[in-house]
Amino acid sequence: MTETSRDARADALLDVVQEDSHRRLKIFLGAAPGVGKTYAMLSAARELKRQGVDVVIGLVETHGRAETAALLEGLEVLPRLVLNYQGRDFTEFDVDGALARKPDILLVDELAHRNVPGSRHERRWQDIAELLDAGIEVYTALNVQHLESLNDQVRRITGITVRETVPDAFLDRARDIVLVDLPPRELITRLRQGKVYMPETAAAALDAFFSPTNLGALRELAVDTVAGHVDSDLREHMLARGGAMPVRRRVMAAIDGHAQSEYLVRIARRIAERRGAPWSVVFVDTGAALDNARRERVDTAMRLARRLGGDATVLRGHAIADELLLHADREGVGQIILGRTRERLLARMVGRSLTQQLLRRGAHLELTIVATPTERAQARRRLRLMPARGRRDEYIFATVVTAVAIALAFVADRYLSVANLALIFLTAVMTVAVRTRMAVAVYTAILCFLGYNFFFAPPRYTLAISNSDDVLAVTLFLAVALICSRLATRLASQVESLRAAHDQSHALLTLGQRLTASADANGAREVGAAALAHGLRCEAAILARDVEHHLQIAAHSTPELKLTAQDLAAAEWCEQHAEAAGRFTDTLNAARCWMLPLGSEDRRLGVVALRFENGNAPDIERRSLALAMVQDIGQALERARLASELEGARVQGETERLRNALLSSVSHDLRSPLASMIGAAGTLSSYWAQLPAGERQELLDAILGEGQRLDRYIQNLLDMTRLGHGTLKLNRDWTDAEEIVASAVTRLRKLFPELRVDCMLPNETVLLFVHPALIEQALFNILENAARFSPPGEAVRVVVRVAGDRLFIDVIDRGPGIPEEERARIFDMFYSVARGDRAPQGTGLGLAICRGMIGAHGGSVEALPGEGVGTTIRISLPLPTPPTP
Repeated sequence: MTETSRDARADALLDVVQEDSHRRLKIFLGAAPGVGKTYAMLSAARELKRQGVDVVIGLVETHGRAETAALLEGLEVLPRLVLNYQGRDFTEFDVDGALARKPDILLVDELAHRNVPGSRHERRWQDIAELLDAGIEVYTALNVQHLESLNDQVRRITGITVRETVPDAFLDRARDIVLVDLPPRELITRLRQGKVYMPETAAAALDAFFSPTNLGALRELAVDTVAGHVDSDLREHMLARGGAMPVRRRVMAAIDGHAQSEYLVRIARRIAERRGAPWSVVFVDTGAALDNARRERVDTAMRLARRLGGDATVLRGHAIADELLLHADREGVGQIILGRTRERLLARMVGRSLTQQLLRRGAHLELTIVATPTERAQARRRLRLMPARGRRDEYIFATVVTAVAIALAFVADRYLSVANLALIFLTAVMTVAVRTRMAVAVYTAILCFLGYNFFFAPPRYTLAISNSDDVLAVTLFLAVALICSRLATRLASQVESLRAAHDQSHALLTLGQRLTASADANGAREVGAAALAHGLRCEAAILARDVEHHLQIAAHSTPELKLTAQDLAAAEWCEQHAEAAGRFTDTLNAARCWMLPLGSEDRRLGVVALRFENGNAPDIERRSLALAMVQDIGQALERARLASELEGARVQGETERLRNALLSSVSHDLRSPLASMIGAAGTLSSYWAQLPAGERQELLDAILGEGQRLDRYIQNLLDMTRLGHGTLKLNRDWTDAEEIVASAVTRLRKLFPELRVDCMLPNETVLLFVHPALIEQALFNILENAARFSPPGEAVRVVVRVAGDRLFIDVIDRGPGIPEEERARIFDMFYSVARGDRAPQGTGLGLAICRGMIGAHGGSVEALPGEGVGTTIRISLPLPTPPTP
């Protein structure tokens, strides 16, 4: 490395360090209201307060949520500023009070909030900018839909225009962006429980903003935003440290002042953010007069570009393509973003449109042509209107093509013979036949035949033919034209059929793959409804019986699908008779939905409801696709039902087996200590005076020992029950592994005072983040098992070692050992009852409980062969990063 490069790297590293030191903003970002941003921010504040940091709450909105309000206890809250507006008092964040208090960290909620008129700043993010400039670190919360560059995307996703926005450039001041995430279903559940809005507001929100589709799309936008911020920070740090990062060339958006200009600016910002590249917006002023509306749109787009963190430049020149290419070369632009240009037809025909020039001359550039949402909507409307006016347009097209062929024939008549002119008309017939239907092709063939005969076959300008050879030529021309049109139309029809078959196959394949991945009947219904809606381009719902045996919607493609009384009546009839009903059928056709049965007469699994746009009947291909998809969904539901029944039978059999094993264990292992205790207590009761003091003490010790043994058995049963029902709670804490081993060994020596235990511990301290009592109990169970099987005089060894990010505890005995095929079974419940333990006591629950306790901590237990003889039981536990002192 040269001295110059080292100096440049040092300067870059210093710039990054200085920039990080000036970043004092932390943003808690969520996909929607109610995901827990404020809760997470307050939790972080409480942890900092516990560490002794001066944390103050400037403004926090709890929205009536009790769990959020509880986190305010113990934290200093600044008084709010009271402002009077239009005769009413409002409270706002007090910027001057925060500046006067100047804590280490200040919490200010709702970054996108618009302040009451009369406040110092119009927006709250401007208040926070002033705090950051004053050296105060700020924690704040923001929903992703409030980002300025996402305004258009959010409107397309939700149908709602967000008015309160935050410039994306403001996020560049954030040192950290914390993604607070919650799955859409859990958020909807919280909304229904009244934990986000009041009940009357929640109901309206569920029907509008809080749909699973909207929440999933917003969640993806939030993840992309955080990922872009992380990528940007990583790139800066790697460049500062001399790391290898690809050079990202500039992104440039070219606007023309039409309605799509602002949309192009936002698209350019998002593309540049994903690529981590600088970006700019340019407008080429050719000197032509602009109307006021267009000039205003240019100015608005330029201001938006600067607000979003990009450069805005006005170029001047007569040739737009030349100016764009020169500017791209001068500024190192790698990608140009254009809207759909509005060139004249003649310019496109001669290759002089702006897009064509840039494609031809800008081979080193990447061109992105963007259509606005308005244009896409218009295209979809034109596509929907095409079948209605297709016949008229096809015949007009055929007439125009024939007229063009006649005009070309007049031009070629000076150089070609009359017979060769027929090729021009034949080409016209082929052109129409490929793009239209057979009837239109025949119409074109007849027009071309008449035009060829009238204008070019002698005698001209009459339909009479003087030469017999010309009669044959004209007749053959008509025959060839009809044959070619028939072949071309058939080929086009086959292509359409193949495309439709491919679409159907793809839809069925996708449905099959998603149904295979579904875990249960509810998942199959959700997947099926979504696939039906996508494949058939309609609204779909799947109905099933609830606990009261009423048909209800179990899954739907859109929440807007509501069933009328006629729909429900058709669904009932459809399920009862296992036949289609409702719309497009002869049964209850007043319903809006087409009802198809799931399952068969012997096994009714529900009903599929399909509602097509404008009530238009589906064609034969869509009908067959619908029936095939419904059949696949019914088979998936049948498989889910059978799997559920098999699982129930398996669980019932397993429960019966465990019950029998438990009864056997209770009758044998629990009866023995009870009999011993009853016998000793009876002897003491009957012969207390006659027994010497030593024998009385032995009987009392026997009662105590058997009672403790019985207590251990019952405790093992209770622990196994809690593990099986998932109610065993983990109260984790940082604990020294050596302390756990020492405590378990101490307990073991009370039961086996003559047993020798050798411990080999690591020299350094090993910290575990576990529930200490549970790990100790698991280790004690293994030690007790080893002690019972160890021969007299032999020691039990405990070896503790660290390997990578795991801690291993080996308990080694010198007992008879376990056959290889039996090692995995010793961790099953009641194994000792089924096999008969070699020890005289034990229910066979100890090692099963040990596996459950270790597994709850993310660890594992396994049985290994011993050192020559005996057995090694190995415990493996994860080692998290220790806390910083």
